[in-house]
Formats: sequence, C-alpha cells, structure tokens
Amino acid sequence: MTRQPIQVAVYCVRSRGSHWEFLLLHRVLDRLSFWQAVTGGVEDDEDYYAAALRELKEETGFEPISLKMIGYSYVFPVQEEMRRIYEKPVDHITEIVFLAHVGNNKNPVIDPVEHDKWKWCDYDSGMKLLYWPGNKESLKRIRAFLQEKNRSIS
Repeated sequence: MTRQPIQVAVYCVRSRGSHWEFLLLHRVLDRLSFWQAVTGGVEDDEDYYAAALRELKEETGFEPISLKMIGYSYVFPVQEEMRRIYEKPVDHITEIVFLAHVGNNKNPVIDPVEHDKWKWCDYDSGMKLLYWPGNKESLKRIRAFLQEKNRSIS
C-alpha cells in the first residue's frame, strides 16, 4: 500500500459550558517537536472520511460522536526527510480538515511513538501553541465553523 500526497487533519472538540475546547497533540522530538491536531496520510484504499476515522482512533483512541469535513483544505511543501515515504516524487501535500466532536469528559490515549503530550485548549491558547500557519488557519476555520449560526455538530 502506498501513501498518497494527501493528509487529513482532525480537530477534536468538546464543549465546556458555553465555549469549545480543542485537543492538541505534541509531536515527539524526533518527529520535529511541535503541537498539532490529529493528522495522518490517506492510504490508497481509503476515502478522506475513512482516513480521518482511522487516524483519530490510532492517535487518540476516540470514536467520535460526529465527524465532519468543514469544507477547508490547504497545501504545504513536503519536508525533505518525509519525501521517502512516497512512492512517486512529491513536492506538496494537501491537508483536508475535519471536525470531530468527541464528548465532554474524554481524554486521549496517545501513542508515545508519535506524541509525548496532549492538551485541551481554548481557542486563544491553541493559537499560541500551534506553529505551522496551515494549522493556525485550520483552527481559525474550525472555530468559525462552530460559531456559524450556532451550528450543531452532533
């Protein structure tokens, strides 16, 4: 099975009173040590939704109450050390953004090979933790998606 130059980013949310909290995971040092949402590649035999469900389960143990594409994706350059995982030469990856409502009292069970910490954050704290511009824009759009007409995500 080969990996496509497409990834999913799954932003887990839970409600806390009248606001939302967002789950961020911290990549281990040998995987560049930064905060992000659940992310992962789309395999040849998967659609985007199946990849998002699989990555969510693998990286957090969560089975979502709801999982939605928010209608946003972006492109970013492939880091040199990551080019080896693709069968064909790849310069850019498209990341498709999902929103997963995971329930109010859940905490993730993370895989220590990929992540060493996790944190539930309010929007402002999450924006401060995120490093990559695409991740920041995704969180901004996730919040807007949640705020749009008090959208139901269940």
